[in-house]
Amino acid sequence: MTEINAGDTAWVLASAALVMIMTPGLALFYGGLVRDRNVVSTLMHSFFILALVSVQWVVIGYSLAFGPDHLGIIGGLDWVGLRGVGSEPNPDYAPTIPHLAFMVFQLMFAIITPALITGAFAERKRFKAFVLFSILWATLVYDPIAHWVWGVGGWLRSLGALDFAGGTVVHISSGVSGLVAALVLGPRLGFGEKPLEGHNLTLTALGAALLWFGWFGFNAGSALGAGPLAASAFVVTNTAGWMAALTWMFTGWLHQGRPSLAGLCAGAIAGLVAITPASGYVEPGAAIIIGLVAGFVCYWAVYLTKSRFRVDDALDVFGVHGIGGLWGALATGLFATTAVNAAGANGLLYGNPAQLVHQAIAAGSTFAYAAAMTWAILKVLDVAVGIRVEEQEEEVGLDVSQHGELAYRP
Repeated sequence: MTEINAGDTAWVLASAALVMIMTPGLALFYGGLVRDRNVVSTLMHSFFILALVSVQWVVIGYSLAFGPDHLGIIGGLDWVGLRGVGSEPNPDYAPTIPHLAFMVFQLMFAIITPALITGAFAERKRFKAFVLFSILWATLVYDPIAHWVWGVGGWLRSLGALDFAGGTVVHISSGVSGLVAALVLGPRLGFGEKPLEGHNLTLTALGAALLWFGWFGFNAGSALGAGPLAASAFVVTNTAGWMAALTWMFTGWLHQGRPSLAGLCAGAIAGLVAITPASGYVEPGAAIIIGLVAGFVCYWAVYLTKSRFRVDDALDVFGVHGIGGLWGALATGLFATTAVNAAGANGLLYGNPAQLVHQAIAAGSTFAYAAAMTWAILKVLDVAVGIRVEEQEEEVGLDVSQHGELAYRP
């Protein structure tokens, strides 16, 4: 017989609130990185997704992601409208907290994931197309992948793939989808010909701080209880984030001749992304290595995406989240140890090379499915409503052309 634990419940609810604040934090982080004529549009993306997915998750999303399994691919419709999801625990997912607490914690992950994608197509996407894309992507991409990895009976969970807090479900899926969106929409006007730098680094730093603050709920909250595993996840999250921040900053300093606050912030996010899937399975020493590699690899991924491959991923979604999530998924297969979490598995360095194979399968299947579905959704929407604003609308800025509002008064 399962019994609700008040401490566990309080920690999960607090963690849900921490993860919720990450999406407004992302809005500020992205808002500072765009030009001043696109700030309202960028903020609107994240705040709109907060509203939209909060309703979608209650109506159908939670049931599709975590409901009773169908063929390892998708949950059923048993919990539509949260029917049967109440105050009693669900022993399959979280035996010491109300089922509703687990549901709302997972809601916050479902919200931030499509919000992450918006950085890739910033400054050029029609809002009507964005609305339709968001609901379709959440339902057709996020919900199935969440079921594969976290749902009872999901095929990747049954395979033995490990993803403690969303390296595949959140970051690989959003990162590769951002890359596809950037390719389908094409570059912004003037890309590669004139400066397109962001307008307010202070706003970006504040957003990064809120993201970091919320990330402790993201990772440590995924322990689903107030205990040693939450403490371990908290410590490795902080460690990897700062290690990656330092690595990115020093790499940029050597490469470009100056230390950058924007680089320090971006590096921190890359490290937090990379440790996310591993946070409940690795020790602090491994977190340092994960952060170091993330800071270096993600820096060069961002640089090569724009400078060599000429892809206008406006706010570096693929380089930070796609590549960072991929490294984190594979690193879990290297460094995971049952000494940290007996419910996990040992990785390659602890005598279990099969775990690295499982992680690669999870990362590869998530990458392929998200890329294909995102491409299909965008192509259908382009025919139906058009996905990119007109050239003159882009020139004047999306704040005025799409919303009739200004972030700053003249």
